[in-house]
Amino acid sequence: MLKVCSFLPAVTQMLYDMGFEEYLHGITFECPEQALKEKKPVVRCVLEGKNLSSGEIDALFSASKHQGKDLYYVDEPLLEQIAPDIIFTQDMCDICQIDTACTAAVVANLEKQPELISISPESLEDVFQSAVTIARALGREEVAYDYLKKLHQRINVVVDKLRAAKALPKRIMLMEWLDPIFNCGHWIPHQIAYAGGVDMLSNPSGDSIVTQWEKIVKYNPEVLVIAPCGFTVDRTLEELHILRDKEGWKDLKAFQDNAIFIADFDMFTQSSANTLVNGIELLAGLFHPDVLHVPEKLSKKYHHVNSTKVILG
Repeated sequence: MLKVCSFLPAVTQMLYDMGFEEYLHGITFECPEQALKEKKPVVRCVLEGKNLSSGEIDALFSASKHQGKDLYYVDEPLLEQIAPDIIFTQDMCDICQIDTACTAAVVANLEKQPELISISPESLEDVFQSAVTIARALGREEVAYDYLKKLHQRINVVVDKLRAAKALPKRIMLMEWLDPIFNCGHWIPHQIAYAGGVDMLSNPSGDSIVTQWEKIVKYNPEVLVIAPCGFTVDRTLEELHILRDKEGWKDLKAFQDNAIFIADFDMFTQSSANTLVNGIELLAGLFHPDVLHVPEKLSKKYHHVNSTKVILG
């Protein structure tokens, strides 16, 4: 049987989703919890175990990139011991994950040379195609098509209900980072569209970028979703004061309408197909609660920032 290492959490999640975990022998330190209980982390990071603020993380990554330093490293003896046939890596973001160039430098030292397969989606459709690429590499392409069929059926339920209700798109902003504030990019604007929203500050199929607060106030979103990359709801709540302290926070329509939400990152910035469909279902319930309900399975994946309570308090 083929031995696989996954150097990005999204691929690890999709391997589990499609029932391919038996092929998986090495993962990263930030892969899904189930994988961390069963598999060996091969990719590590100098930030492990450190509780840094959004601003400190941004400054550290920016400085490291400027200096040409890598924050990620590979446990080479462990990788040599595993002797994988395939390593899934990525070239989309050298900040969030180890990239192919860094991986290739390590692999060059191995006695057995594995195949490197880059999974670097830009759009939601690219994410779905990634599942096919993964399954094809394992000689199990048909599994991916069954997996994707079920995901598309779930999306169709959302779209059909919104269409039947003649729901008008909501004006949305989804933040990928807090300090500095980043808009959303790549596949997230597509998720928002399926969920019955439009984010005019976003960058579809492209990188997220720093977005000035004054621009956000002028745009005045009807619904604000805060989902910083790599942050759970609880982690984001620790830094919500960054936004609450800004001039104009309480003037936002999203604040006035009590429509500000925090969500776990893995439904948005982790590009695994199933979790992104979870994100679509969640957003649809947040954007159009009169038409769709947030699925029970996602009830603990988000937090409603109750602005009415804030005002009273």
